[in-house]
Amino acid sequence: MGKREDLVAKYAEALHAKCGIEVDMALLTKVTIGCGPAIYNADAETIAASDPAEVERVKTNFLMKKLGLADGPELMAAIDAAVEAYGKSDRNKYRAAIYYLLVKQFGKEAAYA
Repeated sequence: MGKREDLVAKYAEALHAKCGIEVDMALLTKVTIGCGPAIYNADAETIAASDPAEVERVKTNFLMKKLGLADGPELMAAIDAAVEAYGKSDRNKYRAAIYYLLVKQFGKEAAYA
């Protein structure tokens, strides 16, 4: 397997272990590819959910720009819910995994069709 496939498998395993969900591997692969080169950088691969600026970037760059959602309090609530589901105490919140949870939460799988 290549590096990207290894990372997708790692994210799927984390989602299954932490959230207890069956992962749609095709969607997770597309979400991972959408993260671009960030997945290959240890710092950029994760989300610092305790950093308000980082959470704001997730809202603006991913939810609003990528998924086309309108700004509103429900976006921050969704990020909080995804972080809570993943495990607030876990320092390694993988960006692709959190994005996957957000895509599923908003039913925006078509953005990756």
